[in-house]
Amino acid sequence: MGMADDDGQEHTEPEQSAYYWPVLDFQTPPARRYHFYKQMWSPSAHNNFFKGAKWSPDGSCFITSSEDNSLRIFDLPSDVLESAVLYDNVKSDEDSNGAALIVDEGEAVYDFCWYPCMTTTDSSTCIFATSTRDHPVHLWDAVSGQLRCTYRAYDAMDEITAAYSIAFNNSGTKLFCGYNKTLRIFDTSRPGREFSQYSTLTKTKDGQTGIISCLAFNPSSEDLFAAGSYNKTTALYSEHNAELLFVLHGQEGGVTQVLFSKDGNYLYTGGRKDPNILCWDVRNTAAIVYKLPRVTSDTNQRIAFDIEPCGRHLGTGGQDGYVHIYDLQTGDWANSFQAAADTVNAFSFHPTLPVGVTSSGHRRFSTDYDDEGISKETSCIAQENCASVWLFPCTWQSSIDPSSTVETTELENLQGESLGTWEENV
Repeated sequence: MGMADDDGQEHTEPEQSAYYWPVLDFQTPPARRYHFYKQMWSPSAHNNFFKGAKWSPDGSCFITSSEDNSLRIFDLPSDVLESAVLYDNVKSDEDSNGAALIVDEGEAVYDFCWYPCMTTTDSSTCIFATSTRDHPVHLWDAVSGQLRCTYRAYDAMDEITAAYSIAFNNSGTKLFCGYNKTLRIFDTSRPGREFSQYSTLTKTKDGQTGIISCLAFNPSSEDLFAAGSYNKTTALYSEHNAELLFVLHGQEGGVTQVLFSKDGNYLYTGGRKDPNILCWDVRNTAAIVYKLPRVTSDTNQRIAFDIEPCGRHLGTGGQDGYVHIYDLQTGDWANSFQAAADTVNAFSFHPTLPVGVTSSGHRRFSTDYDDEGISKETSCIAQENCASVWLFPCTWQSSIDPSSTVETTELENLQGESLGTWEENV
């Protein structure tokens, strides 16, 4: 509608450009778009396997952790949505592409996380943090692979102590680290040994005991975060002063992941040797809302799960090699697809595209070796100890008219689509 100015002339308001976001269809299994396994194997590292995978905040790449104490970054090609070109694991025995960057740590990697404000348009934000055994927290450059700085925590004997879990707050200004019955908080702009230290126990020795194994921040609140413990408890804290608010009991094993819903009202927790992901209402923590079953009762591995960007569904791996999708509004199982012939230890949704990534593998032991000294039982096929990128079928919903949807093939012809910025970054 036009607006008249003082001269009586009518001017038309600029038309608002639309952007689109994907509405994933989980009734149809996704297609394997890219696959990686061969570069993980060598005669000297035949027992190597992926241990986790996480998308970068801007979705331009994903990072993996592996048994060889290395972190690998894989770029996401700009043709990812072209469903006509899929990976055929039967005909192909090569990886889709090599890792863009490999960072080698000196010891076992406990945890790793992206800087939350990371974007490829600003190289200063392209960083990720790692925590390794007997080492301080390292902050790495995701472009060059150089060590940017370290955050060092010391114990009562003035010796460096390693963090078991790490996480940036939502703004990226602070780095929270979990230790045994202790939280240490670093200012990201001041690396070194300056930190604030908080006990997870109260003055009466109540509270959260054990090793703080995982951390997560509420996306809708700047003053709430969750911490899981190997002592089978999850606790909610105030970000401002790490004040303990309340403790949740109910996990059968040590908690290995905590994750808030997109609206911040619910908290999902999973543990090792625990067959269920628990859903908690953070506004009323009197009881568990529902349980999401998964096949994890016989492993100590971290089995990572994730929630899609729209917040409606959760995906999780397991020992059965499948990714199971659940409807979070009802807690009901929606569908599943086989991602590997091995334990799927991580599943992560892309932040803006109808894409997911899985990693699989577990440690193998054998006393049977061939003439070249390679274990016969630990030699893996392409469907074991691998990482894959999956393309989900979807429709694209308009920001101007949510009732209006288009197919992926039509989206390429539209102006102002949400893919523009992402493709430029790649």
